[in-house]
Amino acid sequence: MAGIIIENVSKSFGETVVLSDFSSEFKDREFVTLLGPSGCGKTTMLRMIAGFEKPTAGIIRIGNRTVNAPDTFIPPEKRDIGMVFQSYAVWPHMTVFENVAYPLRIKRQDKQTVRQKVEQVLDTVHLSQYAQRIPSQLSGGQQQRVALARALVAEPQLLLLDEPLSNLDAKLRDSMRFEIKEIQKKLGITVVFVTHDQIEAMTMSDRVIVINRGVIQQMGTPSEIYRHPVNQFVADFVGKINFFDATIEEGLLTITGTGQQLDYHGPHTGNVVIGIRPENVRFASRQSDLRGKLASQFYLGDVNDCRIDIGGILMRVIAEPSTYAKYQEGDEVFLRVEDFSVFDDVGFDDHRRILT
Repeated sequence: MAGIIIENVSKSFGETVVLSDFSSEFKDREFVTLLGPSGCGKTTMLRMIAGFEKPTAGIIRIGNRTVNAPDTFIPPEKRDIGMVFQSYAVWPHMTVFENVAYPLRIKRQDKQTVRQKVEQVLDTVHLSQYAQRIPSQLSGGQQQRVALARALVAEPQLLLLDEPLSNLDAKLRDSMRFEIKEIQKKLGITVVFVTHDQIEAMTMSDRVIVINRGVIQQMGTPSEIYRHPVNQFVADFVGKINFFDATIEEGLLTITGTGQQLDYHGPHTGNVVIGIRPENVRFASRQSDLRGKLASQFYLGDVNDCRIDIGGILMRVIAEPSTYAKYQEGDEVFLRVEDFSVFDDVGFDDHRRILT
């Protein structure tokens, strides 16, 4: 298997810069997710690792080989990678066995080796019983596993996944997330996964790289990205969050327009923006950090999704389901804030520099 080293990679199409000065190292056997909105450059980065696009500048190494550099380019078929696309791209006229065997037959491997490897990988992706079916006889999730098996059968050192779950329904996406992660652990393979879905990134990744407008915003574990976002874009893109303008002076943070305050002992002063995740706020039985009126609540079974008016500003609070029966709309409530983030007073459009 192999890791990946990316050094100062940029990509432009004409005068349009789609990826700017991307540098990172993906360790051997690591599951890394490139996360960001549509058009941010994540798929372009994946295609450059695969060899389907050439960088405008920079170097890419896979294992101990330089595959992209100003004077070097190794084509995709010689990079020892497997790739699964958003569209399953399985051959409709071939059986499952024939689809999976195709990469091995292109390499002219003998029939016994082909059969052995195909049967082994079909067992890994739980498709052994469907070997003689054609794709039209399979569900979407099964077709996706066929594409995954075909990418794995040649035993590549690197697996690239380009939004492979986006065409599946919610239940299938949920099960496939865990299946792909288990396969990665079993095979000990390095995976680079592209998605715009933060749940996929959080549940599958060892490390997440958040990208916006072609620029890395933050790199870290799912927990680091979620609990310690470096700017408003990351905080908003990964999870749910309330943003409020505020000022900080002498250890007190005042939420603008409400007169309500929170204790603060960090490095920021003056005008700031604070972010409070809805699940980090709890109803309190007596005067606590904040007070307000319950504007609305929605019982969702596992949670009570509330909106609290804290002085003309609505705050979303995701509370325990038992609170739905305890409070009525219009009730005065007290709130305990268990955690919050503080950001410089800048807008989302200002987050174009690299932040790590």
